[in-house]
Amino acid sequence: MEEKNNMTSEMEQTEEKQQEQEVEEVFAEQADQVEEPQAEEVNPKVAELEAKLEDAENRYLRLQADFDNFRRRSRLDLEASAKYRAQSLVSDILPALDNFERALQTESDNEQTKSLQKGMEMVYQSLVVALQKEGVEAIEAVGQEFDPHRHQAVMQESDENYGPNIVVAEFQKGYMLKDRVIRPSMVKVNQ
Repeated sequence: MEEKNNMTSEMEQTEEKQQEQEVEEVFAEQADQVEEPQAEEVNPKVAELEAKLEDAENRYLRLQADFDNFRRRSRLDLEASAKYRAQSLVSDILPALDNFERALQTESDNEQTKSLQKGMEMVYQSLVVALQKEGVEAIEAVGQEFDPHRHQAVMQESDENYGPNIVVAEFQKGYMLKDRVIRPSMVKVNQ
């Protein structure tokens, strides 16, 4: 009986192996029947997708560079705005400062006028100090070489005491706010 069982089990095993082989053969046949995409069809699609991906990456990098530039420009604009915040105020005050200087140059002969002039001198000095705290400086002109960025020539003169292209006289003071010219000096230049 044992032999029968062994034989039966061997037969069953053989049948199972045959069935497995048949299944494998069927799968192999079906796999052969399934058409794989041909290389010509895959390559254009892959190439097209790669081109689209490269284009998208380039656009992304350009946008990122544009955004970085925008951020840098915004920061520089903000710094310049803070640095030169007083520019319009200084421009408005300069004519008053000029009038104070003209008034202080007048001669006074009586005590009341001298007292008034002394008060004007104090107001003028407080204005100058306040402007200096904001970074306003007068532009040196007389005796300096003419600089078209800092001086505005309104007259020329031939004076042997000065070299060529040297400022001889100043008609109106010029001012700078930090490193920016607010108003150039009106000057007479030697030829």
